[in-house]
Amino acid sequence: MEKQRTIQHSVTIEGVGLHTGVSVILTFKPAPVNHGYKFCRVDLEDHPILSADVSRVVSTQRGTTIQVDDAQISTIEHVLSALSGLGIDNVLMELDGPEIPILDGSASPFIKVLREAGIENQEEEREFFIVEEPIAYKDDISGSEIIALPYDGFEVTAMIDFNSDVLGQQYASFNMDSDYEREIAPCRTFVFLHELEYLFDQNLIKGGTLDNAIVIADRPVSQVELDRLAEKLDKPGISIDGHGVLNTQKLLFKNEPARHKLLDIIGDIALLGSPIKGRIMATKPGHTANVEFTKLLKKRLLEQRKLKGKPVYDPDKEPIYDVTQITQRLPHRYPFLLVDKIIEISDRHVVGVKNVTFNEHYFQGHFPGNPVMPGVLQIEAMAQTGGLLVLSTVEDPGNWDTYFLKIESAKFKHKVVPGDTVVFKMELLAPIRRGICQMQGTAYVGNKIVSEAELTAQIIKRPQQ
Repeated sequence: MEKQRTIQHSVTIEGVGLHTGVSVILTFKPAPVNHGYKFCRVDLEDHPILSADVSRVVSTQRGTTIQVDDAQISTIEHVLSALSGLGIDNVLMELDGPEIPILDGSASPFIKVLREAGIENQEEEREFFIVEEPIAYKDDISGSEIIALPYDGFEVTAMIDFNSDVLGQQYASFNMDSDYEREIAPCRTFVFLHELEYLFDQNLIKGGTLDNAIVIADRPVSQVELDRLAEKLDKPGISIDGHGVLNTQKLLFKNEPARHKLLDIIGDIALLGSPIKGRIMATKPGHTANVEFTKLLKKRLLEQRKLKGKPVYDPDKEPIYDVTQITQRLPHRYPFLLVDKIIEISDRHVVGVKNVTFNEHYFQGHFPGNPVMPGVLQIEAMAQTGGLLVLSTVEDPGNWDTYFLKIESAKFKHKVVPGDTVVFKMELLAPIRRGICQMQGTAYVGNKIVSEAELTAQIIKRPQQ
């Protein structure tokens, strides 16, 4: 199993923000296990901390911005890509301004200082988000399309097509056999020449120079336009080389723009908060599409975490208790016996199964024509399952009754209908004392949690007749 990783000591890097033009000092600090990526605005009162989480994204205009209350941090994708590319899980990033420095427009400067800091393994294992089935995002307006597929590893493929004769269609791929540090991290952000005037007018790229971005001329440009641009950028003169790139930069790779898009994808999906086992394929990706896609991944990750403890029900396996053995322990009988078998039992938990059929008595009057198992009976089935665990601690279980003391945090998430097989998992929240038990109950149908609740009950010995 892979261990979580952090850096060994603090390191600092300084630069200006691409859009704000504000000079910023960024300090990376080691962080404990399960900390994740967090930013701290040390220039603001109370030093607010912002988790790098997709739910915190407030803007994807020419970069990814997160916000908590009044604190914002912009252009976070390159530094997150560097951290993810190096396999670092936990780090605190302190900065004294509103935007991560753009530096040379790539992730390489961050890689360099993080290497200087040293990387070390921690005690806890990494929690992967495992892609178990296809997850797809599509934007019909922009043409962006991203899909995640099951894969035993991590792979990202980016395909771009700007309908540009200069760029053409480009493709780039990264997997765990690739060298992120050499093949992806150096690839710089890029912009089309015709976009520069608009970005200047929108009060953006105040920190942009021809040293931190590749500028691509995708149309004929007059020398007058180039001279005007040179004046704005304080350059003595600008020309266009044979590849349609302004003469101030040379491409590191023929497909450097596609590689940079791949760099951005890795950074944006780092907002998921967990490393991924899966294959991601992106067509015409951008920050908006990346973030919306990551929101879908986050939803599946949260579902996966909830289902992490889901019992495995094998109907061919011999149960711990069948229905006959259950009736020897529980006083319930038809129509109120709601557990068919017990498939797991320990000193801390118990798992029961209920096969729901249309012949259940409650379907005669509960939503005729639309049979739904009542939620209160799901709770009762949980209690009967949990009662079997408590009764396993006494010598004569058939002579005890179980009574509710409290029901809390009951939630009903999906309908239970005829044909469903409900698996009830009951887990002790505290040791059993004086016959009183507090348990967390979760009911599953397939890979769905249908209901859950915290139950407190007491077993009381039946008086002898």
